[in-house]
Amino acid sequence: MKSFDAVFVGLTILDIAGRPVTAIPERGNVAFIEQIRLCPAGTAAGALINAAKLGISTATAACLGEDEKAQFILNYYQRLGIDCSLIQRTAERETSATMLPIRPNGERPALHYRGASDLLLVQEADFDRVLDCRFLHHGGSGLLAAMDQGPSARLLAAAKQRGVITSFDLIACNDDTLALLRPLLPYVDYFMPSLEEAAFLSGKQSVAGIARFFFDAGVGCCVLKDGENGSWLITRDDIQHIPAYQVTARDTTGCGDSYCGGFISALARGMSVQQACQVGSAVAALVATGLGSDAGVENWAQVEAFIATTPLCHSSAD
Repeated sequence: MKSFDAVFVGLTILDIAGRPVTAIPERGNVAFIEQIRLCPAGTAAGALINAAKLGISTATAACLGEDEKAQFILNYYQRLGIDCSLIQRTAERETSATMLPIRPNGERPALHYRGASDLLLVQEADFDRVLDCRFLHHGGSGLLAAMDQGPSARLLAAAKQRGVITSFDLIACNDDTLALLRPLLPYVDYFMPSLEEAAFLSGKQSVAGIARFFFDAGVGCCVLKDGENGSWLITRDDIQHIPAYQVTARDTTGCGDSYCGGFISALARGMSVQQACQVGSAVAALVATGLGSDAGVENWAQVEAFIATTPLCHSSAD
């Protein structure tokens, strides 16, 4: 019997978000906005907090500084029942953080301090504790300097050897990212970037071509997130478009991360992969209605009710 349904490894930051921001005031002037919120976020943390709200048992391997930002995150996690025993602390860097001036249309330009997440290091001595789970979500390659030097690949390989189901998301793609990912991809059951990121990395334009590129690299299944156009579930035999839900977006921060949290929660409850994508879409839609990476999400029953009562979007993919 595993101790946790899911363990989330990787990028963990504190978001300081405000909305709506139309411009930065000149000189030392002040502008008034409607809302400011602090929230744990990042490719691992944004998935984690939503999965915890949806009722599965969770833990996280992350690195935080010895500062007030870390204490806020730890308090937030403890309120959600997230196990924090795998969290590392460092005095060398402050906790990773981002300032987000959210535009009126929900877009989210970001000012990011990389911080302690670059020092996260899960070594083989940690594997028994980190892999005491049914699902492992790895998030943030590209902004995890220590893990990106080989430990991420070793962790994912060990997960597969132990029968743990793996999912993977990334951030901040650039020309070096594909080389970083190649050693990891053969150990990824569910590859979950945005469609835009996957197109950039593969150099392909069609959904089928993109998926074929990553299948050739060793990925088991592709789940490509496509914003208001929904998402794509691609296996080696089939392509399915999963529609988004109709909501008014106030802030799109963390929507992709929250999709992953909903997806993993649904799989942990025994749902099919297609159903898990639908849950991921619902969670992402709820997050878009508020400010922050878990805004709008309350619990599993609320998500079920949202799916049953909310109309789907119609996109050019339909």
